Amino acid sequence: MTSPASPTSSGRTTGATASSGSTPPAVVSPSASDATKSALASPDGTITVAESVVSKVAGIAAREMSGVHAMGGTGARAVGSVLQRLPGGSPSVTQGVSVEVGEADATINLDLIVDYGVAIADLARAIQRNVKSTVERMTGFRVTQVNVTVADVFVPSDDEGDSSDS
Repeated sequence: MTSPASPTSSGRTTGATASSGSTPPAVVSPSASDATKSALASPDGTITVAESVVSKVAGIAAREMSGVHAMGGTGARAVGSVLQRLPGGSPSVTQGVSVEVGEADATINLDLIVDYGVAIADLARAIQRNVKSTVERMTGFRVTQVNVTVADVFVPSDDEGDSSDS
């Protein structure tokens, strides 16, 4: 009597499948962490997470933090403001977010405007922790860096469209 699963020469276990064909193993970078390998690989196939998904998750996670007034630099916010006024326009959760996604890891860059009076360094570190943990939990990617650039400070007496005047 043969066992239903037997190890191959590489140490992986193979076994019979219920369907007529077998599913090839998922392809994951050998340098990926064990947690990422298990999150992005399955015997049923590959799991692909688009960069736009990582951008949205990171943008939402950054905006959750108290003290973040807006995302994006002054120019990006001006363009976003015009696009919002168009019929069907809505604020983009990816504004101020750029990501670089590898096979199993991601680097995230955030540009933001903070409210006047917040401790900028403390807020930036809190954003880094929140974005990193949220993206890793939701996507399975290992986040190698979360780079935060504070482009401006919003002062309540400033006009919303021009927060950089001194």
